[in-house]
Amino acid sequence: MSTEPGTTPAPAPSPSAAPSHESRIHGCLLGGALGDSLGYAVEFDDISAIRARFGPAGLQDFSALDAGSHFSDDTQMTLYTVDGLLEALEWANSGVGADTNACLWLAYLRWLGTQGVAVPPSAPVQPPRWIDAQEVLKNRRAPGNACLSGLATGEMGTVYRPVNPDSKGCGTVMRSAPFGLIPHIPPESVYKLSSDAASLTHGHPSARQSAGVFSLVIHALTTGHGLREAAEYALGHLRAGKLRKGEDPDPALVERLDAALRLTGPADAVRAGTAQPARPGAGALLSPEDLVRELGEGWVAEEALAVALYAVLATVPDATVPETTAAAAGDPQAHFRAAIAVAVNHSGDSDSTASIAGNILGAFYGEECLPARWLEALEAPEVIRGMASQLAAVTGA
Repeated sequence: MSTEPGTTPAPAPSPSAAPSHESRIHGCLLGGALGDSLGYAVEFDDISAIRARFGPAGLQDFSALDAGSHFSDDTQMTLYTVDGLLEALEWANSGVGADTNACLWLAYLRWLGTQGVAVPPSAPVQPPRWIDAQEVLKNRRAPGNACLSGLATGEMGTVYRPVNPDSKGCGTVMRSAPFGLIPHIPPESVYKLSSDAASLTHGHPSARQSAGVFSLVIHALTTGHGLREAAEYALGHLRAGKLRKGEDPDPALVERLDAALRLTGPADAVRAGTAQPARPGAGALLSPEDLVRELGEGWVAEEALAVALYAVLATVPDATVPETTAAAAGDPQAHFRAAIAVAVNHSGDSDSTASIAGNILGAFYGEECLPARWLEALEAPEVIRGMASQLAAVTGA
């Protein structure tokens, strides 16, 4: 597995036993929903408001939410991404080829209908599927403007004929984990599926490249690679121009991902002064203010991915450093809680950054990392598990 020149991968934590692919699918989708749900409670609050409400450490746990929390459009669209892929895979398993991006577009159009937006008469009509009968998915939970407007055109956007050509909102990244969960396909195909689907609603190169890189991170994790290794691998592919012929990497995306990796450099590099301290025990985590200053608020695609990667990598267990947090004891649930807390507590798009972080850790650890009490607080877990089980079944997991 290649990495960036001059970079030494940090030792990655390993689950106690390699999780099954089915566990990774469930972990990824449930983990994303947990991060989304905790972050949704403070999505539009700045850090001063979060501290005023929850104390100096911010929002750390569902127990602090007396009225509970819902998942947002991030989880809704992620599940509809699963459904679009399910349909394409169902056709393939029956021996019939299908246009995967058309299946995804039809799925997203059905999601659009759940948001109280009329599906354009020019758009094709698809019979309802299992997901469409789930009432919890019909709630409007602050959907992204570009997702709504791009689908409402009734035009199937493509890389070469994009809708919302200047939009690079994070609505592409937050829904794209499922592409990385499809086994037995090469990384170039993972990237293409994800970035093509991003073009259905967002036209800016950073929006589709960020989605593709995120999906490639998930794909690398499900094939057994470590957290930092997967991030460096995906960025290396992007930088080398291996993912879409003739397309240059978006400079803002490369800059943000470089910063996330630099700020979470290997512990030996931190101590040698060649990387900035971030990991607990190697140095303090960035403050929420510094996190936003370095990586952005997460409202746009490259910032959301960078913040989520920072949250995951900055809290990686490091048993070689004696002053580490509880996560360093090798407890996947402690790592999950620590990373989600970082991803939630800042002045930005807390639900999207935490959703992406939860997807990453769930794909890496499987269900082992999901705190039981958090799952008890999760809205409609049976719907998420239902979609995860269908994806596991159709992919042979």
